[in-house]
Amino acid sequence: MSRKRKQHNRNAQIFDLTAALVRNGKAMSEGPRRKQWTKHDLKHIKPLTTTQEDMFRAFLEGKHVCAYGSAGTGKTFIAVYLALNEMLHSQVIDKLLIVRSAVATRDMGFMPGSLEEKEALYEAPYVDMFTEFLGRRTSYQDMKDADVVRFGTTSYIRGLTWDNAVVIVDEAQNMTFHEINSIITRLGENSRIIFAGDLHQSDLHGRRGEQTGLDTLIKVATRMPDFSVVHFTKHDIVRSSFVKSWICAVEEVV
Repeated sequence: MSRKRKQHNRNAQIFDLTAALVRNGKAMSEGPRRKQWTKHDLKHIKPLTTTQEDMFRAFLEGKHVCAYGSAGTGKTFIAVYLALNEMLHSQVIDKLLIVRSAVATRDMGFMPGSLEEKEALYEAPYVDMFTEFLGRRTSYQDMKDADVVRFGTTSYIRGLTWDNAVVIVDEAQNMTFHEINSIITRLGENSRIIFAGDLHQSDLHGRRGEQTGLDTLIKVATRMPDFSVVHFTKHDIVRSSFVKSWICAVEEVV
C-alpha cells in the first residue's frame, strides 16, 4: 500500500474516532435516555401578549381551543407547552398526540424512505420546542419512544379513538373541513384538542379543487360553549421585530 494511501486511511480513522468521541461526549453530557417525566422537568413559560394570555386561560379553564391568526405569534409553541403541562400535571391525561397537516404529506407515499423517515421532515419544529421546554435535545424522541408522544397525519387516523390525551392539530389551514371533522370525531373520553392555523397561509388554494376548512371550524367552534376561539393578529407577533415589520407590510400590500 502506498504511503499516500496509508496516510488517507489513518486520517479517516482519526476522523471516525473524533466523531465517535464527540457523539459519546454529547451522550454523556445529556445523560441516559429518559423514560419518565414529572412536572418538575418542564420549564415554566409565561404568556407574552394579551392574546397569548387568552389562550392560556381558555385551556386552563378546561376548554378546547381553536387558535388562529398571524404567523410568528406563538400559537403552536403555546399549544405544545399547554399540552405538556397538562400531561405532566394531570392524573388522567397520559399522552400527547400531534396531527400535522402539510399538503405534501398526502403525497408521502411517492417519497423515498420509511414512513418514520418521511414524517421526520414535519417533526423538526417539535424537536426544537421539546428541547426548549424540557432542556434536552433528545426529549421529543425519548417521549415518542416511551409512547407518551405520538405524531401522525390525517392519512392514518381512521378507526382510531383517542382517550386520555391532548391532541394538537397543527397547520389546520391545510386541512379540508372533512379532515377536521374526522379528527374531532376521534376524540374519546377525557381528551382535549387544540387547533393552530393561519387562514393566510393555506396551501390548498387551487389544489385539487380543495378549500381550507379552518374558516368553517372557526364558525362552528364559536357556537360551542366547550370551545374557545382565540384570534391572533399582527400585534401579537413575537418571533422577531423583522418578521413583525414584514407581515405588517405584506398586509398593507396584499
